[in-house]
Amino acid sequence: MKVLVAYATKHGATRGIAERVAATLEAAGLDVTFRPVDQAGDVSFHDAFVVGGAAYFGKWLREATEFVRANEPLLRQRPTWLFSSGPVGTERVDKKGHDVVAASIPVEFGAFETAIQPREEKVFFGAMDLHARPVGLAEGLMTGFLRLMPAAREAMPSGDFRDWPEIEAWAQGIARELAGADTAAAEPVPA
Repeated sequence: MKVLVAYATKHGATRGIAERVAATLEAAGLDVTFRPVDQAGDVSFHDAFVVGGAAYFGKWLREATEFVRANEPLLRQRPTWLFSSGPVGTERVDKKGHDVVAASIPVEFGAFETAIQPREEKVFFGAMDLHARPVGLAEGLMTGFLRLMPAAREAMPSGDFRDWPEIEAWAQGIARELAGADTAAAEPVPA
């Protein structure tokens, strides 16, 4: 079974998640292609898809969204999983009692549920390096604000918060589901 693991990332944390997913699927015996969404090329020969993107301010990266929309008919017909990376920190509940993972679900996932009916949509914790060069206007403004407000900078979590065992377990679940689909496709249909 040929699986495309495609991703969109700004600083590399989402690429790292996609890389671990791809490696886990390969270890399970699947034929995996690993690429950024904007370099995926012709995806029609893949049997299944895992598409990931970073989320910022409640929105999935534009490249990931455009990839899904451009390939909507194909993704609707074949097993597809979506993931996002976004929340940072160690707390799963914020100071107001809100689940930070639920609050980090990209708005695009709601439309994709209807359009392509993915097998699952998953949000993983990401990584934040406050010393990394900002990408884009919003990050530039945020970096400028944090320079002016040292207390805000100290309150902002910095570090790698990706949960590798959780990511691998998710990918292993995908591999099991695809192995079951492969077995079902190979079994003769009773007359």
